[in-house]
Amino acid sequence: MLFFEPHARDLDLLPHDPFKALITPRPIGWISTRTAGGQVNLAPYSFFNAICDRPPMVVFSSSGMKDSATFAVESGEFTWNMATYALRAAMNETSAAVPRGHSEFERAGLATAEGRLVGAPRVADSPCAMECRVVHHMELPDVDGAPTGRHLVVGQVVGVHLDEAAIVDGRVDTAALQPVARCGYLDEYAAVTELFLMARPEA
Repeated sequence: MLFFEPHARDLDLLPHDPFKALITPRPIGWISTRTAGGQVNLAPYSFFNAICDRPPMVVFSSSGMKDSATFAVESGEFTWNMATYALRAAMNETSAAVPRGHSEFERAGLATAEGRLVGAPRVADSPCAMECRVVHHMELPDVDGAPTGRHLVVGQVVGVHLDEAAIVDGRVDTAALQPVARCGYLDEYAAVTELFLMARPEA
């Protein structure tokens, strides 16, 4: 069994950092925001997940205060949009580093839909979107207390948009939605197309 410290791996054996390939699959944080001046932003984040259910909360991590993190913190809100296999090309298009003020919605040919409780628009064609209000923001320090330039934004879900066609017998049919996830490296993704069930054992 290979052992290495992250900063001192064998670059001949592992020229590409395997961290993201091992923490996988990761849900995509397709985050939309709007500034007070009306500018909109849409970008996918590799580091995103649900972190609490009562109340429901999600988190995304930004490498530097990019537009999504900046706009979310300044406005106090954002919307998470489910990236699906059908929307994979559009989602990928919104990952391009475009100048502030350019709409990724327009670049990717995506229609917007207004939020009910927050000002951040959602991706109209996404089968699920969650409107969120920011409850916490912090820059992550390392074990020595040094700044990393990585910022966490935590949002509480205050509203959910869900395509009723995805509901089967009272449950969301996740496999039918085919959400896309990030995998190991910059160009690697997966789609959820099949589920298996396991009952939780009793004590």
